[in-house]
Amino acid sequence: MSLEITLASGNAHKAEEFASLFPGNILSIVAASEKIEVIEDGATYRENALKKAMGYYEKFKCPVMSDDSGLDVEALPGELGIHTARFGGDDLSSQERNALLLKRLEGKEGEERRAQFVCVLCFYLSPEEIFFFEGRLKGEISLEQQGEEGFGYDPVFFPEKAPEGKTLAEVPDWKGLNGHRSLACQAALKFFAERIGQN
Repeated sequence: MSLEITLASGNAHKAEEFASLFPGNILSIVAASEKIEVIEDGATYRENALKKAMGYYEKFKCPVMSDDSGLDVEALPGELGIHTARFGGDDLSSQERNALLLKRLEGKEGEERRAQFVCVLCFYLSPEEIFFFEGRLKGEISLEQQGEEGFGYDPVFFPEKAPEGKTLAEVPDWKGLNGHRSLACQAALKFFAERIGQN
């Protein structure tokens, strides 16, 4: 019997993406019936994921999963991270954010371009049962935008273990198995599979 989890988002597409990462016999991910506003003013991914999960749990009174993700760039400490989605301002398109990131890293080479995608999942089953899982994908920022697939910063990110010379936007199938969100989901899946097996 699977555990039904409400995603702390009203975005049906996002719920479908997460649902595809979890076998339905263990966890069943469904979109919330409505989006609610949660102030994400935490200092870390974990704090923001918890705030979001708590907000949705208090509203819907059922087990909730939330996520907070971002891109950490070593040469720009604190500029992206939990602020990744707003890097450069709220009105920029993804392509404009990527262009700004490349411009900010002009003249930097090798290790100076190191970065990692981070995803933290919070499963808020009840106030007494709260679990966190994390996925990290290390790599570096490219010199130019490459690829048409994916979204966000995928066209400027070279993962360490992907086919050489390919950004995430060029290897969507590889990303589906090895991306930061997928790695966090795999950790959660292992935990809940063992937990359900013990009941």
